[in-house]
Amino acid sequence: MRNTFGELFRLTTFGESHGPAVGGVVDGMPAGVDIDEEFIQSELNRRRPGQSKITTDRKEADKVELLSGIFEGKSTGAPIGFIVRNTNQHSQDYDNMRNVFRPSHADFTYFSKYGIRDHRGGGRSSARITISRVVGGALAKLVLRKYGIQINACTAQVGDIALDGDYHKYDFSKIETNAVRCPDEAKAAEMEKLIASVKAEGDTIGGVIACVIKGCPVGLGEPEFGKLHAMLGAAMLGINAVKGFEYGEGFAGSGWRGSQQNDIFVPADDGDSADGNGKHAITTATNHSGGIQGGISNGQDIYFRVAFKPVATLLREQPTVDIDGNATTLKARGRHDPCVLPRAVPVVEAMAAMTILDCMLMDRTVRL
Repeated sequence: MRNTFGELFRLTTFGESHGPAVGGVVDGMPAGVDIDEEFIQSELNRRRPGQSKITTDRKEADKVELLSGIFEGKSTGAPIGFIVRNTNQHSQDYDNMRNVFRPSHADFTYFSKYGIRDHRGGGRSSARITISRVVGGALAKLVLRKYGIQINACTAQVGDIALDGDYHKYDFSKIETNAVRCPDEAKAAEMEKLIASVKAEGDTIGGVIACVIKGCPVGLGEPEFGKLHAMLGAAMLGINAVKGFEYGEGFAGSGWRGSQQNDIFVPADDGDSADGNGKHAITTATNHSGGIQGGISNGQDIYFRVAFKPVATLLREQPTVDIDGNATTLKARGRHDPCVLPRAVPVVEAMAAMTILDCMLMDRTVRL
């Protein structure tokens, strides 16, 4: 298995959904960074189960234990090891799945590849493993905040209920004021009602998370095969249940004309001032490119959207087969999310943070 993410800022994860703990090792963390443990825990609290009536009923404190790489509240430059203990497993809920493949889950592919699988909550394929990503992302955010880089994600769509596509209309300060993590209170109420209805039917539903990165410097990204949008896309597509990634105007912009989509360069200071060489700061009049051109950040806001499929585990009967290929039926038991989006918002932010910091380290722009 490939369990390490990143080139210079690297996260290696371990653990299973129903094992003793999940955790990881972060290597490449710059030395001298103030480690705000309350902030790291607050990021985990945004991801933890049992937050509201529209998430799984599993109750976990998800308390992080930082084991190494920190002295007197600062990073030392050594690897930062951490664990989060599992305390509320109900492994017996999965006994009826031991020899049966759940439709659209990782059961069949894991068993076919490795000849063995942990049927308890999906084992290594469980979304619970994203805990480690959130811790790694929180550490990355602690570095990025020194450079004024802010990353905000939100639930932009659930089913057919969607926000306007223009992220400038989003009030990110309202994301944590509702269970759905949607910046529009009226839309959030509609989304929550829909998720509750779907849950009552034993079904699940998908949607879209939007993310905006502000304050990113010009020059991040490594052509030919390390383009920034490709790295962000790989990071997002590696999240459980993700089915699509687009940045800038994305698929909608493919139907436009070049005259509509081109971002015109303009002097950032309107031509009123210049440096000693007579050069003005440069910006763009629009940002249809989503802050990335030629695979390199251009200093504008980076924005992208991530599509999540409905959770594969349904609390209703479905036809399937057993490990011997015999037709059977399965009705899952246990505690499952009817919609993964509210808890996936901090995971999207975490993966974005680790990607941006990794690119900054490769670009040698980090000077603490």
